[in-house]
Amino acid sequence: MSTQYDQVMAAVEAIRTRTNSFEPEVGIILGSGLNHLGDSIESAQVVEYKDIPDFPLSTVETHSGKLILGTLAGKRVVAMSGRFHFYEGYNGFQMTYGVRVMKELGIKNLIVSNACGGLNPNFEAGDLMLIEDHINLLGMNPLIGKNEERWGPRFPDMSEPYSKELQAVAQTVAREEKIGLHKGVYVAVAGPNLETRAEYRMLRNMGSDVVGMSTVPEVIVARHMSLPVMAVSVVTDMCLPDNLKVASFEEIIAIASKAEPNLTKLVQGVCKRL
Repeated sequence: MSTQYDQVMAAVEAIRTRTNSFEPEVGIILGSGLNHLGDSIESAQVVEYKDIPDFPLSTVETHSGKLILGTLAGKRVVAMSGRFHFYEGYNGFQMTYGVRVMKELGIKNLIVSNACGGLNPNFEAGDLMLIEDHINLLGMNPLIGKNEERWGPRFPDMSEPYSKELQAVAQTVAREEKIGLHKGVYVAVAGPNLETRAEYRMLRNMGSDVVGMSTVPEVIVARHMSLPVMAVSVVTDMCLPDNLKVASFEEIIAIASKAEPNLTKLVQGVCKRL
């Protein structure tokens, strides 16, 4: 019976076979409505998830389900166009399979993006927020189960889940490119429903600035493998309990797409400086 390590290495070998042993330096995870960032990758080679052994398949609209390997701002990158969520029914290993694979492909840094709801009243829909910390309310942890020592320790430290060095680089790029960039705390919930007024009030009182349904499992696994992480949230709707409006998926995706040029510029600038 194959182990999780064996599964990941089989996937790595399949990708290398299809891409002439391309070795990326930076991994990128594209969030909901943010897949056009992948269009900026040059000399792109595309590998469909369905062609990679044991790779989960995206079930969410706007998540296309493919790896894009090429160059961005002069750096060799691999981008996941389509991620996996707890609410889709995936377990911790499946949700973070792509992170394991990208690390074994050779990446040295991971950049994560997501669409989220804004809890901080100083934010507006369309704003970008650099994640400096997170709260895990998913009710699960991707490291539960037997630990694979070749990937990391049983009890990984989480005192700096998001690299301060990468945050500083991102803030420098944002200043130079005149991109508005908040900093704050991301809270992950299970979904797939959006939250109630009382839940938004609770999450804000806990110290959260934005809320979403992804990212945290990927970051935990990245840190388990000693992989530095930078994460950026795109605020797609405001979740203010005393002024709550109905949010549709279509509107959320439209806002994410509108904010994507600034996100692309930010990620390109960070990649260039790595």
